[in-house]
Amino acid sequence: MVKGRTGQRVRLYVRGTILGYKRSKSNQYENTSLVQIEGVNTKEDVAWYCGKRMAYIYKAKTKSSDTHYRCIWGKVTRPHGNSGVVRAKFKSNLPPESMGRKVRVFMYPSSI
Repeated sequence: MVKGRTGQRVRLYVRGTILGYKRSKSNQYENTSLVQIEGVNTKEDVAWYCGKRMAYIYKAKTKSSDTHYRCIWGKVTRPHGNSGVVRAKFKSNLPPESMGRKVRVFMYPSSI
């Protein structure tokens, strides 16, 4: 906290859950991940999140630049279906262990 500040901390992201890769019956496309954003339940709600950045933060065994935490950045590209699930592309494809884990969907950059 900054000295002199009082009150609640402001969270600049909403939580999301990684559901898996985009897929059909027999193929899966690892370059696109499906994410369910908390509180987003319709295709119309997704529109605000299109283009927003997201971060998958995970813990690694070895230290890199003084920390065990690593991050893979991605962005929301478009809706997937009608129930508020989004498609996202990440800088490098998400590992399979990420499925079911949390992701941070940031409120920026704003398209307005």
